[in-house]
Amino acid sequence: MHGYGTGTRAVDPPADQDTPFIDQAEQGTRSIMLVTQKKQYALRAIFELAKQQGEEPVKTASIAEAQSIPLRFLEVIMGQLKRAGLVESKRGFFGGYTLLQPPDQIRVGDIFRLLDQEDNADACMACASKGNCPFLGGCVFMALWDRAQQAMDAVYDQTTIQALLDQEARLTGT
Repeated sequence: MHGYGTGTRAVDPPADQDTPFIDQAEQGTRSIMLVTQKKQYALRAIFELAKQQGEEPVKTASIAEAQSIPLRFLEVIMGQLKRAGLVESKRGFFGGYTLLQPPDQIRVGDIFRLLDQEDNADACMACASKGNCPFLGGCVFMALWDRAQQAMDAVYDQTTIQALLDQEARLTGT
């Protein structure tokens, strides 16, 4: 496990693994977030494409640099987002990626669910997989984990990429 209950992590998990991690908020331990590194990278990639929407297609190297995403993981993630119909790609010197929907119509929850479907995720917040859980059917914590997941999903579903763009504009004064 990646430091569950400690509120910290020593090393980011590899993006090609759908392993949850715990991230300590900058302002103390008030916020624990269970989101895979892969989902964070996908969200950052979509965010960067939205920032540059209307311009030429955006190269993966540009997205990787702007959002601090390892290029090799980004290429895999962009392929998944393309297969899911969220982005399109154009080959060649002037090629790259563009969003297929406006930022106000893309919800964070949509992105996360697309990745879950692509990866056939059946993850439990407490276990590596519900299918391998030794307490499945008798886990006293399952209702708790499910309620927490529903609350997080509600936040993700209420947050559009446009809302994140607007928040960045307020934070940076642009």
